[in-house]
Amino acid sequence: MNSLRLIGLLLDYPSEDLWTHKMELLEAVTTSPELNPEQRLDLALYITDFCQKDLLDAQSAYTGLFDRGRATSLLLFEHVHGESRDRGQAMVDLMGQYREAGLEIDSRELPDYLPLYLEYLTTRDEQEARGGLRDIAPILALLSARLQERDSHYAELFDLLLALSGSDIATENVREGIKQEARDDTPAALDAVWEEEQIKFLGEQSCAGGEEAARQKHFAGAVAPQYLNLDDTNAGEPRK
Repeated sequence: MNSLRLIGLLLDYPSEDLWTHKMELLEAVTTSPELNPEQRLDLALYITDFCQKDLLDAQSAYTGLFDRGRATSLLLFEHVHGESRDRGQAMVDLMGQYREAGLEIDSRELPDYLPLYLEYLTTRDEQEARGGLRDIAPILALLSARLQERDSHYAELFDLLLALSGSDIATENVREGIKQEARDDTPAALDAVWEEEQIKFLGEQSCAGGEEAARQKHFAGAVAPQYLNLDDTNAGEPRK
């Protein structure tokens, strides 16, 4: 599914290569058989509009959106395991999948980074690639809803991924819950996280009660399942 590679590039940190190879990207959209005509048009318009932005502005917007707070993180396991020990094992398992597929992982990125996961899915056949997208459909819907609340056009890419997955999970399923969330990218919220990390680093056991309270407050509303009524308890984690 060539379109997954295109979407992954658009979800990665903006680089000058996107602007330089704009026409090749647009040509690739027209030759992606898994996209219907409407999806091809929408993705082509997205690329055209995106490449009309100033590179530095695009980079600044990207950092502010995806690197401030955890609610819109592109690290998949952030929305499944948070900081629990299960996240480490999930990382190891996913790295094993990549190695089996013959992928060499750049040490800059964690294995659950969404663009990297999409790159992995391009090495699978279409049926398996769609299954891999369905595995993370709850996360895609959650991120799309949060990005819509922030008036970000990046939400369009997540809705396209949901459509390609064939999942019956829709962004509308989580919109009402998202409206009740407290933003975690405000200066006050970021300061609270910094203070929490300082406590953990210094190992001040006497502050354990306050630390736990801060953790519960920070992660309130940060995990997809509370907004989704799913029968599959493994939904939201990439397949193994």
